[in-house]
Amino acid sequence: MTSPKIIIDTNIVSYTMRGGPLAEMYSQHLQGKLVSISFITVGELYFGVEKARWGEKKRKQLETTLRNFVVIPYDHDIARCYGRIVAGRERKGHPISCADAWIAACAVRHGVPLLTHNAKDFDVIADLHVITEQEEAKS
Repeated sequence: MTSPKIIIDTNIVSYTMRGGPLAEMYSQHLQGKLVSISFITVGELYFGVEKARWGEKKRKQLETTLRNFVVIPYDHDIARCYGRIVAGRERKGHPISCADAWIAACAVRHGVPLLTHNAKDFDVIADLHVITEQEEAKS
């Protein structure tokens, strides 16, 4: 049985905003779902805005896009999952970025699949169900 909910990684939000082949490839996973993003994804997107020095029109497009998602806020259970993931007992030798660990912790905490194009960033995390269309990660 597939989950009625899904959390999407920052790259999927970016693909959705840009459109094109990657957006089309991942759209099948979003149809009929309650689509969520982590509070960290919101921060990563605003970092991208600042780094690229977007103008007002593009900033408003981002804010409009963000309204289409449920934003998962921080809570203590997510922080506990984050600590376990970063400690890496199950990841042995597979480092993870701080942002990816928070995103994974949101998905694990809520028992919701994570849709990403960077599946290798989330390797070997217990209780994390990753969905991807990236061929090398699917084999």
